[in-house]
Amino acid sequence: MNQTDKAEHFAELHVKGAPLLLYNAWDAGSAKSILDAGAKAIATSSWSVAAAQGYGDGEAIPIELAEQIVGRIAATVDIPVTVDFEGGYSEDDGELAANISRLLDLGVIGINFEDRIVKGSGLYSVDRQARRIAAIRKAAEQKRVDLFINARTDVFFEHGDAVAQAVGEALDRAKAYAAAGASGFFVPGLVDDALIGRVSEAVTLPVNVMVMDGVPSNGRLSKLGVARISYGPIPYVHAMSGLRQEAMAPLNEALPAREG
Repeated sequence: MNQTDKAEHFAELHVKGAPLLLYNAWDAGSAKSILDAGAKAIATSSWSVAAAQGYGDGEAIPIELAEQIVGRIAATVDIPVTVDFEGGYSEDDGELAANISRLLDLGVIGINFEDRIVKGSGLYSVDRQARRIAAIRKAAEQKRVDLFINARTDVFFEHGDAVAQAVGEALDRAKAYAAAGASGFFVPGLVDDALIGRVSEAVTLPVNVMVMDGVPSNGRLSKLGVARISYGPIPYVHAMSGLRQEAMAPLNEALPAREG
């Protein structure tokens, strides 16, 4: 598939009630393994990509290095690749558009784009984030790629235990983001069964839920109308835990003392 075909196919994989499953990768090797397991698309996790290179999350990994990793993933797997691009590495809409254009040149067909102020505190206002999404959409149109913009809102992290009250703000943001050109709506931190169903029913965009403690099973999420389920940093955490366990035996094995 060429990039246009991949973008079209990726969008078609988002079906309410029959969600796309994304087991997130962090480099070309992990992406290849996930592809071999039967994945229909590859998604990165910003946390995992950064951790694998010794950086913290929150755009701490240099954008040039992140682009190299993304480029290797896109060159290694012949299925759609979507990238967790955090806040786009810029507050300036022109620079943001340029960053997106370079991702598209690498063969990427989708991004996660969050409304948290990465290097600051709190969330962008609804209007400001909508303008940022519009700038990304314009950049993608200029490249003639129907980029899947998975608009992430962090309202459910921001509001702590007041999750029910946060739903109203989330729905307002979903509406504004869709009007600005978003393709999907990502609600990490939302774990309540009834509220997930409410959001999935009310939002016109396909809804993405991230697996974490307390989130309903994938089967239940399907019944609630979710269109995309992602695993975030879980695959990386599990892989590193397995590596540590595998390494413990030989590294702690008592070897016979050398004679002489």
